[in-house]
Amino acid sequence: MIRRGRVEGWLRLPISAFKPWADLNGVTFNGIKVGPLPGHEDRGSTVIAERALSDGEDPLMVVPRDLVLSLEGVQIHARSDRNLQELLDALGDFGRTARGSILVFLLMQATAACPSVSKGVAVRSPLTDYIKFLPEELLPTFWTEAELNLLEGTTLKPAIEAKLKSLNREYEQLRSASEDIEWCQKYWWDEDTGMLSFDDWLQVDAMYRSRALEFPGIGDCMVPCVDMANHASGEGTVALYETDGQGNAVLLLRDDKRLEAGDEITITYGDEKGACEMVFSYGFIEDSMTSARELFLDLEIPDDDPLKRAKKFISTSAPGFRLFDKADGISWESDYVWLSCVNEEDGLDFRVLQTTDGNRELKAFWKEEELRGLTQLKDALEADPMWEVFRLRATALVQDRVEAQARLLFGSDEGIRTMGLEGTTCRARPKALAMRLRTLEGSLLEKAWNSVESEKQELAETETVKRYLNPLSDSRYEEEDFS
Repeated sequence: MIRRGRVEGWLRLPISAFKPWADLNGVTFNGIKVGPLPGHEDRGSTVIAERALSDGEDPLMVVPRDLVLSLEGVQIHARSDRNLQELLDALGDFGRTARGSILVFLLMQATAACPSVSKGVAVRSPLTDYIKFLPEELLPTFWTEAELNLLEGTTLKPAIEAKLKSLNREYEQLRSASEDIEWCQKYWWDEDTGMLSFDDWLQVDAMYRSRALEFPGIGDCMVPCVDMANHASGEGTVALYETDGQGNAVLLLRDDKRLEAGDEITITYGDEKGACEMVFSYGFIEDSMTSARELFLDLEIPDDDPLKRAKKFISTSAPGFRLFDKADGISWESDYVWLSCVNEEDGLDFRVLQTTDGNRELKAFWKEEELRGLTQLKDALEADPMWEVFRLRATALVQDRVEAQARLLFGSDEGIRTMGLEGTTCRARPKALAMRLRTLEGSLLEKAWNSVESEKQELAETETVKRYLNPLSDSRYEEEDFS
């Protein structure tokens, strides 16, 4: 229905029809337009200044609140759309999330936009036509197997594999919840007349994932017109978005910004997002990015840890750690690492306690003091006389995992080069992104290994660590003469 489905899909609208659509639906533009940037037509449409602009201007764009596609917005649509409400109810908790409700709404609007679908399946809205302006996204969830193989050793490879599994579960949940709804059975699932495929679910996910913004007072949402603006970080960000007193979405020029006619108006999708997340969510890496910025490495507690099951049960954080590049060097953070590197002989304990309502609950303790959360564990360790020892363990654990990831990445380089020599068919854009991501992540891993190696050496020279590693060197034993 949308992409590589069983029907060709709806009529795509040219970007020249965008301004009339915006005018019709109450969107106001102030000195700007939407269209391809001259000389960069391959990048698609963006927001462009039509005249000279400076800070202090009225909002560059105002989008009425009823066009904002949020959880609240979908719920309002459902009040007048019986079919939408029935489907959201059938999906249970998933239908009550921003992501779930928006994806289902997009899917219904896409269905209603198909020429072969009779009227009445979904209540048409301005958004029915808006999705006809949206381009087909080339996120990694649409990459071929050969293209995904280029990601071997990067943190994006497991992220995409996990995402595809998650999307497949959602798709099967949608099928299970809706196959007994009459119109869903006819237009989505029937062997002869059904047109829905997994690719269609991938496409509405890509629409949402690549265009969702977190608006003040609204939360995660899609905002037509504002989401046409491209990304730039730091000083390259020209405009910012927020809501006005009436709940409308507005686009404002940043302080001290000056633009000439023809200049591009950019927003930030998140200055701190790493290269992996940029490719994952938006399908590009910013040209000015010289570092992967950050990456997440998963971590497994060793099987010989007697407290492994209890640690995994009590943990509420992701099983791994985040490496990040900052001005003064590479650093890492993780509650999970600290949980992994201490044990019962250090002072960690788990007890099953009875709650006030009669249930039983597993609780973590550090030297008889209950930990209200894993974030308290690091604080407790920092206050412990053995802090340098715990730091050394954590640093060694992080270094081992960084080294394993680097071996995986660099060890796959030869295979990647062989693929290129054999002429494996890969599209230019995925190939370029994959190779650049490999370079950026490889550089960050090398810097990280060197950084933690220096920290290990410094910790090894502390008196606390020396006494722990060589207890016989303690002064208490020096009086004995074994000559």
